[in-house]
Amino acid sequence: MKELKLTKYIGPSLIHLFFWLFTIVSLVPFILVFMVSISSEDSILQNGYSLFPSHISFSAYQFLFNDFSEIAKAYGVTILTTVVGTVVSLLITALFAYPLSRPDLPFRRTLSFYIFFTMLFGGGMVPWYITYVNMFDLKNTIMAMIIPNLLLSAFNVLLMRSFFASSIPESVIESATIDGASELKIFFSIVVPLSLPIMATIGLFNTLSYWNDWYNCMLFIDKPELYNIQYLMTKTLTNIQYLLMKSNSSAQVGDLLAKMPRETVRMALAIVGIAPLLFAYPFFQKYYISGITSGAVKG
Repeated sequence: MKELKLTKYIGPSLIHLFFWLFTIVSLVPFILVFMVSISSEDSILQNGYSLFPSHISFSAYQFLFNDFSEIAKAYGVTILTTVVGTVVSLLITALFAYPLSRPDLPFRRTLSFYIFFTMLFGGGMVPWYITYVNMFDLKNTIMAMIIPNLLLSAFNVLLMRSFFASSIPESVIESATIDGASELKIFFSIVVPLSLPIMATIGLFNTLSYWNDWYNCMLFIDKPELYNIQYLMTKTLTNIQYLLMKSNSSAQVGDLLAKMPRETVRMALAIVGIAPLLFAYPFFQKYYISGITSGAVKG
């Protein structure tokens, strides 16, 4: 009996210990990136990357925020595109997925296959770019960072459709229909409140996609005041790499690089880009697991 009691308490304790250790190990890379970003350039060159830097320096952040107005504008553009893009994308995805989940929708299987087909084949880079620039005139506009490639995802539509089909009771919808509720009223008053897990999951996917996107900005944006934070950071890193390549051929460039943080600025770029998402993720975590597992059921 004593052995059974010991096993009963030791087993869960070991599992909890394992997950605590796993969590700590998972946080080590983030801590290392942050510690390197506040290290001095000389200590990095002498001792390499370390969790315990020999000398603390914020020169990398001073270099990045030397022109704070540029950083603030880039953050503003990123926040605007992320918020607007996530909300609009979530609404369109839900309005597309919900009818596909209804068994009485005509050509439901055909439409589902059409969506799946777009995951396998595309029209190509050149016609895709010409369509958005020449036909929709999105060049140098905020919409260029919201619509192309990001506004509607076939994977998200199918995931949300599966959730609606498996988690929304048909009897609830039938009862609302008998009471005289319209389709829009059923959708916004019944379906959406019951679908918060999948909404939060898809919302997190969209938030990550919009926040981390720099490709659309590179293709469609030429005006510096419309750069988002990811593209601005990418361009800063590219400029530093270019100067490193030219350092051997120019004494002036070599003197400039001697005063400029190089290794630490790479880590500071990562912190600047990812820090807001680290604060936003806990708000989605409550619904994330239940949303993605429920939506994974075949519908």
